[in-house]
Amino acid sequence: MNRDEARNVISEVFRRITPGVDLDTVDAAAELRYELDIDSMDLLNAVIAIHERTGVDIPETDYGKIETLEGLVEYLVEHG
Repeated sequence: MNRDEARNVISEVFRRITPGVDLDTVDAAAELRYELDIDSMDLLNAVIAIHERTGVDIPETDYGKIETLEGLVEYLVEHG
């Protein structure tokens, strides 16, 4: 999976969770929960949806690596 593919999957998933959010306006280095104003359940639902779309398993021990948009993109590129 390349960066564009990863970003597209992430965008689609977060559009369902937070309608109206444009990831192009999100600070890629900021924590997603605060940037998107979502709670931990929303983030968990996003992780599940990303897994369903990509087959990439993101274990709880790796959640620290995906706290930011950039981290999530990189994680999917590396593991996808």
